Amino acid sequence: MTEKTLIEKAVEKVVSDVLEGHLPQLRGELAQRVSAEIQPHLAAGSGGDAGNLLKAVAAVQAGTTQREILRSFLDNTVRYCGRAALFVIKSGAAVGWQGRAFSNSEAIKDFALDVSSGLAARALQSRMILGGSASEVDHRFIAQFGAPGDGRVSLLPLLLKEKVAALVYADGGTEGGSEMDAAALELLVLVTSAWLEVAASRKQTNKESHSEAPQPSAPAPASHAPAFNDPFAAHTPIHSMAAAAPASPPPAPVQTMAAAAAAEPIPMVVAPPAPAPVDPFAGMSPEDAEVHRKALRFARLLVDEIKLYNQAKVSDGRKNRDLYDRLKEDIDKSLATYQKRYGHTAAAGADYFRSELVRSLAEDDGSLMGANFQR
Repeated sequence: MTEKTLIEKAVEKVVSDVLEGHLPQLRGELAQRVSAEIQPHLAAGSGGDAGNLLKAVAAVQAGTTQREILRSFLDNTVRYCGRAALFVIKSGAAVGWQGRAFSNSEAIKDFALDVSSGLAARALQSRMILGGSASEVDHRFIAQFGAPGDGRVSLLPLLLKEKVAALVYADGGTEGGSEMDAAALELLVLVTSAWLEVAASRKQTNKESHSEAPQPSAPAPASHAPAFNDPFAAHTPIHSMAAAAPASPPPAPVQTMAAAAAAEPIPMVVAPPAPAPVDPFAGMSPEDAEVHRKALRFARLLVDEIKLYNQAKVSDGRKNRDLYDRLKEDIDKSLATYQKRYGHTAAAGADYFRSELVRSLAEDDGSLMGANFQR
């Protein structure tokens, strides 16, 4: 093994160790932020109990894999509503993953929710939590699983990497005896989104040394219906891909999931496919290309960390077009870390960190960084 390879391995280990060391701090900071958010809602008369809600948050944070995090999230949602179900968003379609407190929760796994119109379509488009009448939700879903006793439902988008990765359905139950606590449900969704991103970053860093190996792509299904990928191989159902038809019996399953061959796919956090047929590092030597790839990954990790710790500042900075001024201390500190590691390497001229700030933090609009930001 060459000296350069040994150095690269050591760097990868350091990055992994640093991220591991951040996990307790992340848990503590998320708990503090949730606690601060809870108090105003309680003062305003929210029916939730702060102690129980913090326990629910802690249970979500105790998960180390996406499957554990989402299971814990669903288990705790029914503390604040009658029934809950999670639908994974794939190619504009919503596919059932798991449900809680339904009389036939297993059937959620075989249900494709219509999100082309009504409350679900508005929730996806606005990326906001919406409440409304059960009559505004897919009529097949209501017919199969029963209407809520009070006729009210809530749909909560779960955002990852600035995209809607899943849609959470909640209602008060068919008996109408449970009231929905909208504030508690919103907090659980926000915490789950943040912790899923932490878990994804951790897994990506731990596997960094293996990430360059090309993975075979599954062949596209020969079907007129959209192909849905189940989020976890252990729960690979057969989904119905047929379009909804009024006054007709539930459609028969026509598409078998192809994801069962994967050991544990990462469906919820991988950004929507954006194929890049041309390798931007193709003209470089293998050694230089490797340095550039690692510099780019490290820059993304640093910027993701800034976003995770400063969500309110990021939102305000985008609105007021002064992201750099609001986040100057964090940005400058991360920039120094990046330059110390890659400022004297083959990737020095590319300056991936500043480019990533504009791409991710400012959503490709450099003016949002403000006049004091120098590219």
